[in-house]
Amino acid sequence: MNGHIAIAIDGPSGAGKSSLARRCAAAFGFVYVDTGAIYRTVGLAALRRGIDRRDEEAVKALLPELVIEMRYNDAGEQRMFLNGEDVSAEIRLPEVSICASDVSALPAVRAYLLEMQRKMAREQDVIMDGRDIGTVVLPDAELKIFLTASAEARAERRLKELQAKGVEADFEEVLRDIRYRDEQDSSRAAAPLKAAEDAVPVDTTEIDFDASFRLLCSIIRDRLGVSEREGQA
Repeated sequence: MNGHIAIAIDGPSGAGKSSLARRCAAAFGFVYVDTGAIYRTVGLAALRRGIDRRDEEAVKALLPELVIEMRYNDAGEQRMFLNGEDVSAEIRLPEVSICASDVSALPAVRAYLLEMQRKMAREQDVIMDGRDIGTVVLPDAELKIFLTASAEARAERRLKELQAKGVEADFEEVLRDIRYRDEQDSSRAAAPLKAAEDAVPVDTTEIDFDASFRLLCSIIRDRLGVSEREGQA
């Protein structure tokens, strides 16, 4: 892949893909690419405009008006910008999550953003997470991981994340959103959520974040023959 290494991490909503991918990228000196944040940004734009997020023609007409940028701050954290505005916090709200799931099911949106994602992998070593990275976006990735956990475990983790950010939510509401996204992501016609045939399956239902991180690091070391940065293991 043009001399660069690409690691694809796929899985359902709330599986911990972003947190684990971000930490693994820091440990190995790769660039972390949260593709879900890109779709969330499109979903936010549609929500703000009052556009029916399932109306493909309406959403497609909106896309040329959007300037979506992925920037990194001094700490290496990914920030999302929509037409020059930092929307990194707003795209994590529950209502935006639902919009993101709906717009990501639209073939026009996926086609529009595909090259943006592939370009990142051509230019640098990346750990990229999403729903269809190993199957569609980067089918030739050197390593593919399919990360999952039970719906209940994922809902509990997401609830804690929202509460830590001061967002009011209850477990049943979050669980409904998780199950809705699972159904939407798995049944959509365009690039449905599924594990690539050569993906390494990782179920984190019974293990905590640190154990999951150590497991992913061991898989990366064993499969790719690369080592963590000093002090990052």
